[in-house]
Amino acid sequence: MPEVSIITPCYNSSRFLEETINAVINQTFIDWEWLITDDRSTDHSVEIIQNINDPRIKLTIAEKNGGAGHARNISLRNAEGRFITFLDADDFWEPNFLEEMVHFIKKENTELAYSAYARCDENLVPKLEDFQADKDVTFNNMLKTCRLSLLSSMYDSQRVGKEYFPEGSKREDHVMWLNLLKKITVGKPLKKTMAKYRMHATSVSRKKKNIIKDQYLVYRDFMKFSILKSLYYTANWALNGFMKYSKLFN
Repeated sequence: MPEVSIITPCYNSSRFLEETINAVINQTFIDWEWLITDDRSTDHSVEIIQNINDPRIKLTIAEKNGGAGHARNISLRNAEGRFITFLDADDFWEPNFLEEMVHFIKKENTELAYSAYARCDENLVPKLEDFQADKDVTFNNMLKTCRLSLLSSMYDSQRVGKEYFPEGSKREDHVMWLNLLKKITVGKPLKKTMAKYRMHATSVSRKKKNIIKDQYLVYRDFMKFSILKSLYYTANWALNGFMKYSKLFN
């Protein structure tokens, strides 16, 4: 069984996919499986993946287009590795990402870890200051802002089990992390920049004002908070999101 399972949803990602593939294949840590679920792409993504000659890469084609959370869940159900990590089909890891993360989790004896990451344009040119991994993460502080990025985080499924994504929510990653943090005391920061995140102009996560309602539902529907409590945390999330991405603070 592989020690690490990498989970990737893919949908019309052919423009950046080969660069992401190279980032995984060139990892210094080699005991991994890469589970890619294609969400019914209409470009050449599937063909690109099928042309890779590496038995560690396992492609599944979804029966229908169900979104990134649905695609990740398909891969998660088939994952066999102890450590679970995520990489979208357009993002990038430094060559020692897996090696550093596995070593850090074992050294710190923690169930969850995350690293700093670079925030880049579509050509991987830095656009804002690196997002720093400088604080422990807990359920309480994750309510106010989502410090965990999928591309720079890893958790130990042997100790906490697999955590699946709620399907149909645009904030599925935040809900998943909150549910995971209900099971553990704290996640630890690896204070190194180990990944690169592409900030697309059309990225859903960047259009904060358009998804305030979806964030409110994170608290109201998934955390089962009261209306007042849900509004309080939504306001905190919006403020922290502005500070996270505004050039006034970067």
